This record gives sequence, structure tokens and C-alpha cells, in this order.
Amino acid sequence: MKLVRVGQPGAERPGIVDEAGAIRDLSSLVDDISGDILTDMGLKRIRDCDMSTLPLIDASERIGPCVGHVGKFICIGLNYVDHCEETGADVPKEPVVFMKATSAICGPNDAIIKPRGSEKLDWEVELGIVIGQEARYVSEQDAEKYIAGYCVVHDVSERSFQLERGGQWDKGKGCDTFGPIGPYLVTRDEVKDPLALSLWLKVNDKTWQNSSTRNMVFGPAHLVSYLSQFMSLQPGDIISTGTPPGVGLGQAPPVYLQAGDKVELSVEGLGTQSQTVVECSY
Repeated sequence: MKLVRVGQPGAERPGIVDEAGAIRDLSSLVDDISGDILTDMGLKRIRDCDMSTLPLIDASERIGPCVGHVGKFICIGLNYVDHCEETGADVPKEPVVFMKATSAICGPNDAIIKPRGSEKLDWEVELGIVIGQEARYVSEQDAEKYIAGYCVVHDVSERSFQLERGGQWDKGKGCDTFGPIGPYLVTRDEVKDPLALSLWLKVNDKTWQNSSTRNMVFGPAHLVSYLSQFMSLQPGDIISTGTPPGVGLGQAPPVYLQAGDKVELSVEGLGTQSQTVVECSY
């Protein structure tokens, strides 16, 4: 299933993509695409419905973030060998973990706001894991059943905030609009091999990132298992699994986003995002 959330910020309603590619309104069946709805039982409730009886949603409506009320937005750094090489970092022996503020979450086609003082605004296309079952001390062999599905994540980053302002990475990762997710949450049954997905990113129609999840250092099952050793994972939590090479920081000289730039990105089978960079107006 491809699940979506449609409507204005803060007023999104749940939807599902039908066989013709149209979006059907799930509001009569579930309150939102979040929490308990993402468990196997909750998803079965949606799967068993007769989609043809659900009202159509106008295609012109805004697509919101594909998961609502996210509890944790966990990110993995340096998770592609060739991305480590382009940034001059060692390949990690264990996953590099940081958090992204949930207030950074926005829709897949919403504008990216360039924050005050930003000088090094960068892009990162990533595969997102959406948790569907509470997970504590999960084995890697069992990890898949704790995953509700997958989505596209844009881990927008401000490198000067991240790397030059002291402390941890989080301050360069959590600004408003730095976490577009969606357009779809694609349930795990439709993603046959999460380690065989192409992913790409363009800025102003120029391709900068073009890779495959097969180049990950740590795959989704390992990440779910690993993180569950340090914190419980709850339905609706998102894990962003790291980015392949081609980020602006890795260019010689580095290239960064400016107001007016258009960014497009996609992960195979999970849909495409499109954003325009705008100056901060507040």
C-alpha cells in the first residue's frame, strides 16, 4: 500500500493511493497515518477495506508528510562507503547516530527555508524506515517485522551550523523544513529488497546524487536492531538511513543551495519530492 496525508499543515487527513494512482480519503476508517495505525493490525484494517467505496481526494491538494505525530526522527551518518570517502571520514565500525528535530518535518513538496545566517545549505537524499511495532532489544533476524514501511527522506543540512559551531551535529540538522518526508509511506510488503533501491537527487536539473541502497554500510535490519539496543522504537518513529555520495560539501569546491534553487529527489518505488529554496521571512 501507498499511504499519504493530504491537506494544509496541521490539518492533514489520511489517504491511500488506488490502482489508478488516485488518492482515496481514509478519514472514515482511520484518524491519521500514525502510531497504532502503523502496526500490522492497523495496516490490515486499511488493507481489508474496499478502496472503491472511499471518496476521491482532489489531485491539486497539498501532499503532507507521510507520517503524522512522529515521536522520534533518528538519523544515521556516514552510512555509504563512498560518501565517507568524499567527506574524508573513516568508514564507521558502528552506526553514527544523531537526532533530527520533529519540528523539521514537512511535506515532500514544501519549500525549504534557508535559515538566518545560513552559508552552507546542503542536500541529502535518504531512504527512510518507518517503525510499525514497539521494538526493544530486537535481533537483526527479526528486525523486518518491526518495520511498517519505507519513505523518501530529504536530510537537509546546514554544514556551517553542523560542523563549525561546536557540539553535536543536531543544530545543523533540525531547522524548520529540514526534514521533508514522503510523498508516500510504502508498506514493507511492497518493498521486496530495501538494499536494492536506486536513489537520486538533482539541483536545478543537474544530477548530484545517483546511487543504490546496496552501497550502505549498515542495512535497515541492522539499524533497527542496533538502535533498539539503546532506545525503544515506537510505531511512527522514523529512521533516516544516511546519504550516498554527491552532497554539496563533497564537491571541489563545495556547492551549496541558494534561494531560488529547485531540488528534486527520489528513492525507487517510493515517489519523488520537489522543493524550492526560499529565504527565511521570520
